[in-house]
Amino acid sequence: MPAKPLSWLPVNPAAWVRPRAGETRIGESIQALAHIDASALPLGRFAILGVPESIGPRANLGQGGAELGFAAFLQQFLNMQDSGRLAIEQVVLAGQIDCGDVQQQSLALDASKAKDLEQLRELCAELDKRVTAVTEILFKQGYQVILIGGGHNNALPLLQSLAISSEQFVGAVNLDPHADFRPLEGRHSGNGFSYAFEKGYLKHYHVVALHPAKNSRATLDQLAAAGATYTSVQDMVGVKMHRVVQPIQQEVATWRVPFGIELDVDSIMQAPASAFNYSGVSLADAMVFIRDLAKLSTCRYLHLAEAAPACHPMGIEAGNKAAGQILSELVFTYLESYTP
Repeated sequence: MPAKPLSWLPVNPAAWVRPRAGETRIGESIQALAHIDASALPLGRFAILGVPESIGPRANLGQGGAELGFAAFLQQFLNMQDSGRLAIEQVVLAGQIDCGDVQQQSLALDASKAKDLEQLRELCAELDKRVTAVTEILFKQGYQVILIGGGHNNALPLLQSLAISSEQFVGAVNLDPHADFRPLEGRHSGNGFSYAFEKGYLKHYHVVALHPAKNSRATLDQLAAAGATYTSVQDMVGVKMHRVVQPIQQEVATWRVPFGIELDVDSIMQAPASAFNYSGVSLADAMVFIRDLAKLSTCRYLHLAEAAPACHPMGIEAGNKAAGQILSELVFTYLESYTP
């Protein structure tokens, strides 16, 4: 029986670049995949992949808008200068998951209605399969994946594909006011890590900047029962992010398994995200979080979730600019951690 075709689309960087004489944009230097073929992928260390969907957040009774995050990133990142600071020759633009059909189906569903909510969660489970199929190929080819969502539901397929390709348990460190360890009630953006733990993929998990008042007692109990740990946002008051991350680096080193860096954009103060936050960390602190963890040799991916340009209080245009700049700075920080 022939393999099912991948739900994947290429991204043409030239379509996003605004060229200027005498300058070279990242979009003019970066390699872009025309197709996903495990036997003929280009050499490189990093693969940037988009998942333009808001099914997961809506299936979690939240807002839509995260489907626009990847486009906002492309608009900004591909027009940054290729000044030689990044090893762009080590970066592959690995296209995006084709979410168009399931995203369109989701728009007709009302999450306040039980039957529609069930269907949204079924669509999220279908999306899991699509993301897993592509990320598993990238991990098996040795890439570090940079996945830009989309909702935090995509943590499950990332962890699953990393565990399968590595043939071992994996870990994650998540900068997020929410643990995303909600009950196994059907797939959505709030239970990616609890599903990954239940399925036997996630062994080690630490949440940074968790807000106890934004997580139910049941969620925190489940987190503790799974052996996961967290640093609360209250613990971080007056402490530099470097000092916060230092003991976590030491903890991760004892895991001795591949791990991923997870970052929910709603952890960043006033960033356009599915859950707008006035009490988060600064963008500079988020960059330090990524920089310090990316230095660890067992790091295998960066997941930037929940950027939602449409949720900016000043409107979509301001949201696209803010989300694009935030995502680009975070990706730049991760790539800059690479030492040839």
